[in-house]
Amino acid sequence: MDNRPIGVFDSGVGGLTVLREIIKEVPDENTVYFGDTERFPYGPKNLRDVRDFVFKAAGFLEKKDIKMLVIACNTGSVAALKELKQTLTIPVIGVIEPGARTAVSNTKNKRVGVIATEGTVDSGAYEREIRKIDPQIETFSAAAPILIEYIEKGILAGEDLNEVIKICLGPLLEYNIDVLVLGCTHFPLIEKQILEVSSNDFKVISSAVETAKDVKKLLIEKNLLAGQDNKADRIFYETAMDGNFFKTGKMFLGSEIREVIRTKLEI
Repeated sequence: MDNRPIGVFDSGVGGLTVLREIIKEVPDENTVYFGDTERFPYGPKNLRDVRDFVFKAAGFLEKKDIKMLVIACNTGSVAALKELKQTLTIPVIGVIEPGARTAVSNTKNKRVGVIATEGTVDSGAYEREIRKIDPQIETFSAAAPILIEYIEKGILAGEDLNEVIKICLGPLLEYNIDVLVLGCTHFPLIEKQILEVSSNDFKVISSAVETAKDVKKLLIEKNLLAGQDNKADRIFYETAMDGNFFKTGKMFLGSEIREVIRTKLEI
């Protein structure tokens, strides 16, 4: 039995989709969420800079005595996951490998689409992970930073959003994909709209759902599960002084988020 919290990190509110799924999988676990909203978005930034941001955030969460770190950010996973695993003494999980693995197991025609940030798309991270499992699968990626901006503003429905989704998905639909990976943790918030706009022509894979399953599996393997009588505590931090974190977070976490503590991340 280990009641120390799980640390979850993202550049903004998108990682709350991962946290939501973790809560579903392991509701008794304490959690500490850190959103680096002051430096959001990470997607267009140099990966060396992103690596530094992620390491600083990991250090912040380590001081909260976390027992596991979840990098709930695709760009952050690209920039720092491998090195963090080698540096930290606690388990570290990213979001790319779980999503890629599930995409491979679901595609029938071996044509997978990915929508993500510029940084994730440019890195080719999903293509590499998918190719490791099945070299015959073709992966087609498109950057959709404008969708992230809509979500961070709390715009999760409406005709304007639907039109932007159509524009972002257009190039991928031409490749006859039968699986679409939501390669940014913001995108599960508009999964319904994505399916409606695309007429449900493909299966959608949420890295958030698959990552949460990996979290539960690793907690069991490492004997790190919290006690069943533990009353789960949820703590939230953000770095921006005037962000929409609380308002947007309430939309999909509800009563789980009661306060957001503002803090600084010295870079």
